[in-house]
Amino acid sequence: MDSDRDHDVVIVGAGAAGIGAARTLAGRGLNLLVVDALDRIGGRAHSVRFGDWAVDLGCGYLHSAERNGWVPIGEGLGFTIDRSDPGWDRQYRDLGFPPDEQAAAGAAFDAIAARLRADPPASDRAADALIPGCRWNAYAEALSAYINGTDFGQVSARDYLAYDAAASDNNWRVREGYGALIGAALPDGIALRLGCPVTLIDHEGPLPRLETAAGTIAAARVIVTVPTSVLASGALAFRPALDAKRDAAAALPLGLADKIFLGVDRPEDFPRDAHLIGNPHSAETGSYQLQPMGHPVVEGFFGGRAAAMLEQLGQKGAAAFAIDELAGLLGNGVRDRLTPIGGSAWGSTRWIEGGYSHALPGMADRRGVLAAPVEGRIFFAGEACSASDFSTAHGALETGIAAARAVLASLA
Repeated sequence: MDSDRDHDVVIVGAGAAGIGAARTLAGRGLNLLVVDALDRIGGRAHSVRFGDWAVDLGCGYLHSAERNGWVPIGEGLGFTIDRSDPGWDRQYRDLGFPPDEQAAAGAAFDAIAARLRADPPASDRAADALIPGCRWNAYAEALSAYINGTDFGQVSARDYLAYDAAASDNNWRVREGYGALIGAALPDGIALRLGCPVTLIDHEGPLPRLETAAGTIAAARVIVTVPTSVLASGALAFRPALDAKRDAAAALPLGLADKIFLGVDRPEDFPRDAHLIGNPHSAETGSYQLQPMGHPVVEGFFGGRAAAMLEQLGQKGAAAFAIDELAGLLGNGVRDRLTPIGGSAWGSTRWIEGGYSHALPGMADRRGVLAAPVEGRIFFAGEACSASDFSTAHGALETGIAAARAVLASLA
């Protein structure tokens, strides 16, 4: 390797993919540097504490937990894995959603994937599998907003089916916070620069050179793990330009998902480890976890248009919307027991600007384009690079590990 380099490997992004790459490269005798534009590690994984308990503003569930790489990492680091069922398929006390309607809505949603598999639409639009006039279309769109961060009309059927086929029903939680786990997984001793956005990677010369807020950094190898929003906007650019990468990122936009947290007064007689959907007949409604893991909080989850609407309303307006939905189910007496304590606004978070990726119709193959290395020197990772586990922290982890292994092979 060239002696003019500052580092052997620079990892751009300290989220799940970047940390996965760093763990794989650690202890190999390489001079590593991890840089991130944010002032913290974790990226879209971010836990915050309220007293002696934590909530996750970003990813909160160990999806496909039986094969999720963060489970053994977390257990090895001493984190507590909660294996209880989140109960998403059950409405607490059937409030506003009788059992027969729950069964009908669930069957209607499951039938969408079945129709897409049996008769893939030429348009590759997942929405083409919706039956016009079906009373559960709004419910299906609400679930699409949670799963994809957007309406089915913006989602590739092929991409959706790839995720659906790979995912299991095991969704576990981390008592101390998923974001806290991911942050703790960065190995000790690795150089880290936070608040240091990379705006240009110049790969014209013998070494890639990264233009950052702290100056220019030269490296033998670079692993880029930033969200597709950063690549598509040109906030991180390349010289010479990598048009195929930028186009691929634009074809894999971030949807939107946000949370609002409400503290619970007198939690001892409030529903615990229960679930409610605010309005099963609306595409713009919240999914509510009541006192998850026994924490005195309600976690409201919103996707797609609902999340965008709540970001426009701001934290106060978002909390009011959530409390209105909950009061409609639990009774007006609940209003005095719920206090807004926090929430996310990922769409307006600089250097992220969204939730997780979905492929636009006809664009599922762009995940492979995005993941492909350039010149054997610049490598790419992140949830959007995963062929089937996109939108998840374990998918990001796997792509980070794969990119790091490719780096090692290139240096052998």
